[in-house]
Amino acid sequence: MNFIKKLFGIKKNEEEEYSGNFIVATLNDKVMPIDRGEIYEDPLDEFLQSKGIGEVTGGGTMQLKSGELEYCDVEIQLNSDEIDENQIKAIIEKLEELGAPKGSKLTIEKTEQKIEFGKKEGLGIYLDGINLSDEVYKSSDSEALAVEIRRLAGIEDNTLRYWQANTETGLYFYGDSFEHIKNSINDFVSSHPECENCRIEQIA
Repeated sequence: MNFIKKLFGIKKNEEEEYSGNFIVATLNDKVMPIDRGEIYEDPLDEFLQSKGIGEVTGGGTMQLKSGELEYCDVEIQLNSDEIDENQIKAIIEKLEELGAPKGSKLTIEKTEQKIEFGKKEGLGIYLDGINLSDEVYKSSDSEALAVEIRRLAGIEDNTLRYWQANTETGLYFYGDSFEHIKNSINDFVSSHPECENCRIEQIA
């Protein structure tokens, strides 16, 4: 796998001068870096600072060799030298409130403890990018397709999560239930020209 990570803020040599704690939230969310900031980093940072818990110091994205996003990280610096279980619980609850999917985990660097969390389930629909008719590709609109899928599934999050490769395009959706999303869009997917030959996978 190719690991593409962009961390902003504190660096390793600065860590050694600071006696506090760092934790990393690994989010099982195929979200683009800019959206990651808007969905998770900014509101979490505001929450942490308002409660005097700490601050967000960076974030990163993991990609597979194919280029498809796998998950993202949010790095947090705690104000306290000690691990406060109530603060850890509050951070997890806030991330779940912000939409963290199942399969996410929180790593406490000081103790190397890993805590699994997340409530949302995810569905990925992979569209055939090479075997459909030219007419379908000429009129295709993946963003409009995503909007309709969100509407049918009752998903309020309007973030466009996608991955485009030479042979297929992936669209990703998160909600309370994978089965609900799948059942809600079944008729639409089975009849829409752009969805011919598509495959559906549970991603969270």
